[in-house]
Formats: sequence, structure tokens, C-alpha cells
Amino acid sequence: MKDYSIGNRIFNVFNYTFLAVISLACLLPFINVIASSFATTDEVMEKSFILFPTTFTLDAYTFIFSTPTIFKSLVVSIGVTGVGTFVSMVLTATMAYGLSRTYLYGRRQLNFLVVFTMLFSGGMIPTYLVVKNLGLINSYWALILPVAISAFNLIIMRNFFQAIPESLEESAKIDGCNDIMIFLKIVLPLSLPSIATISLFYAVAYWNEYMNAILYINDSAKWPIQILLRQIVIVSSGMQADTTAVDIVPPAQTVKMAVIAVATLPMLIIYPFLQKYFVKGALVGSVKA
Repeated sequence: MKDYSIGNRIFNVFNYTFLAVISLACLLPFINVIASSFATTDEVMEKSFILFPTTFTLDAYTFIFSTPTIFKSLVVSIGVTGVGTFVSMVLTATMAYGLSRTYLYGRRQLNFLVVFTMLFSGGMIPTYLVVKNLGLINSYWALILPVAISAFNLIIMRNFFQAIPESLEESAKIDGCNDIMIFLKIVLPLSLPSIATISLFYAVAYWNEYMNAILYINDSAKWPIQILLRQIVIVSSGMQADTTAVDIVPPAQTVKMAVIAVATLPMLIIYPFLQKYFVKGALVGSVKA
């Protein structure tokens, strides 16, 4: 039976109140951004905080989507996110599965090298020289290959695979399955929470790709959405910018709020479909030895 003592009720009231306050603290700034993007310039300048705009207007969004290359940039970002997530998941899953098997020769040394990359890297200039020498400048692959595998995501997935009993593999081998069939038919179906979680991590990273695009993409026709949105913000602020992709006079400060909404909305739409896997995949993969 449930404990309905006074102490338990007081704790529940305090707990729910505290969680409600924290939730509001996280939600209100986002509501303010959305409301400000639909407000007029004068209202944004006069009020420091807006939850409901007095005058509803779509001027900021009209300006953003009237930019000539906005839809091409969206297609670029969607393509890079989709292809990049697929490539990263294939590479991460296959490497994590190999490192999770105790019978792999040199497993400890390889795991050490993976962890080492989390602490040390070649740096921006050596990485740029590698990308340049590979002929990837102004190529979409420059946004994918340099970040194809995340050591953090690899470790989470490796730990998840380690939780799968090796006896399942032994049974499958007795039935005639080879290593590839075991990986595809047994390991991956049992790892959907981890796959969904890591896929979300990669998708968010590729969608928000900014620095690599600045370094490796010189052609404005190949800009992902984040770079184009940056140019829109610069133009709306009256600062000097590359106007080859943005040549329309912006309405005002509401453009900045609309840019945040446009950049954030796609990931917010995807997250609810993966939420049921998210917590299980992240926690199980992080606590298993």
C-alpha cells in the first residue's frame, strides 16, 4: 500500500513544485523566443520579455524564407544530416561491436586509442591540411568524414553491446551463423535503444554543423542552413557580410528570434519519436562495464 503519511505528502508537494519550477525555467525562454519571432519590431524593442505578442506578424519568417538560397540550404543540411548520420552509425556500430568482444586481439590497446582521442586531437590547422590534401574542400564529404566517429558515442555503444550475453552468439554459431549475420540478425535488433540514442546525437551534431562548414565550404551555394542563418542575422544587424546569398533588406531584430526557431524546430520534431529509447540507450550504455 502507498504511504500517505504527512511527511510523504509534504515531500511530494515539494518535489512536484520544484520540478514544475525547473520545467518552467527551461520552457519560458523558448516560448519567449517563439513569441518574439511573431512580434513586431517595436514590441521587441520596448519589452524585455514577451510571452504573447500584442500584434501578430510573419515579417521575420517572410524575410527568412524569401532569401533565394534558403530552401537549397535546407536540402543541403537535411542531406548532410541524413547521410552523415547513416555513415556515422555504420562506422560506430561496427567498430563498437568489435571492441565489445573480449576475444578481439589488441582490444585494450584499441580502446586506449579511442579514449586518447577524447583528450587530445591534432588541432584545427592539421585537420584542415588533411581535408585539403584529400581534395575535400568545397565538398559535402568535408562535413561528414572528419567527424564521422565520435569517441563518446562509440564508448556508449560499445558498453551497450557488452551487455549482450556472448552465449547468444555461441548459440547462433552452432546454428550456422557467421559474425556478420550475428551482428545483423541478433545484435542490432537487441540494440535499438542504443542505436536510436546515438543516431539522435549524431543527427543533432550534423544539423548544427557550423565550424566545419566555415572552414571547408567556400562556395555559398553549398552552405548548410546554419551558415546561411548566420548571414541572415549579420545582415539583419546591419553588419558587413557576404551578400551573395542574402540580398534583401531585413525587417528588424525579430529575424534573430525567427532564426533560432528555424534552426531548432527540425530536431524538436524528431526527438519525440526517439524519446522512448533515449533514456534507456544512454543510461545502459554509460553504466555497463
